[in-house]
Order: sequence, then C-alpha cells, then structure tokens
Amino acid sequence: MPETTTSPRRGRRAAASREDVLDAVMHRYLRGGRIDVQEIAAELGLGRTTIYRWFGSRDKLIGEVVAKAGEPALQAARARAKGRGGQALLETFDNFNRFLADNRVLRTFVERERDAALRIITPGAGTVQPRMVAMITGLITDEIEAGTYVAPVEPDTLGYAIVRLAESFLFNDAAAGIRGDVDRLRDVEAAILGIGAPDSAKGASRRRARAPR
Repeated sequence: MPETTTSPRRGRRAAASREDVLDAVMHRYLRGGRIDVQEIAAELGLGRTTIYRWFGSRDKLIGEVVAKAGEPALQAARARAKGRGGQALLETFDNFNRFLADNRVLRTFVERERDAALRIITPGAGTVQPRMVAMITGLITDEIEAGTYVAPVEPDTLGYAIVRLAESFLFNDAAAGIRGDVDRLRDVEAAILGIGAPDSAKGASRRRARAPR
C-alpha cells in the first residue's frame, strides 16, 4: 500500500497582544501619523472593543505611548547632566524641557490634535502626567537619599510642581506669553529647587538682551 503524506495543518495566526497594539501606535506616533484605532484593530486582526477593553479609550492608548516615548528621553537628560545635587536636577529638567520643546514628533502631535493632546498630556487623571511626576520625583528622591540635595518641600510635591510648571511653559500659556520660553522656565525651576539666584540673574540678563529698545 503506498504511503500517504499528510501536509501539516496551517495553524491560526497567533492573536495580537496588548504590546503589539502599543508597538503599532508607537510606529504611527513616531512618524507623525494619525492614530486610528479601527485601522490598527484591522491591521492586527483584533476587534476595536478588545483594544478599548485593554486601554479604556483612544486618549489613554495614546497617553501610554507618549509616556513611553518620554521615559528614555528623561533618562538621557539625566545622563547628560553633570554632577549631583540641585544643580544636576536643574540641568536634567532643562535638558528634558528643551528636548520636548524641540521634538518634532511631539510638536506635530500637539499642533494637529491640540485639544486631544492637552487632554492626554496634562490631566492628573491621565497617563502621561502621573508617570512624569513619578519619574521626576524619583530623580529628586535619589539626590535626597544620596545626601546631595535638601529639598525645600516634600519630594512628591516638588516633582508635581516641576511637571505642572513645565506643562504651562511648553503647552498651555500662550496668553501669558511664556509658551516655549525654556530659558525662563529654567529660571523658575531653579527658584523652585532652591538654587535660583545665579540662574535667575542670567535669565534676567537674557530677557533684557531680547527686549526691544
């Protein structure tokens, strides 16, 4: 009797995971593309309801990606800052703020979807702000525990203040004439950190030099 060969059964495609969704959104976000949940669901072979069950809403999904993209940037900002203590914290925050102000990807997102971007980035009940506050607070706490910095208030309060201040300068307060003014933001952060005098003097000189005569 001739032998018969049985071709292997083709298995079903493995279901996409939560991480696959984040990767797909990150790919679009980094390239300045609009994030369409229905399109991503179809691409990954998922139901849109599955994505909403995992993340809650489009805003929260994008918030996860924005926060994830910001984390290595803050780590890099700390790595570039010299020394320890309050001055190192100020350099770290200044490096990070300048990265955010100049970042083409974030700027494209905020310009294209301004209302949604502010809903995603700035609320305390969202994803981005609490994660940034936790990371900034962690950096402050590291310096306190190393004995290199004495904070003027509790670390979590200071971390929250630093993040909220940066949000105002980078995203919100065009009416006050401070949006994008990272030099002035550095001066105010220096004052909040308790190391304000030298940098404030420099900042005042910079502003006088820029003022129309």
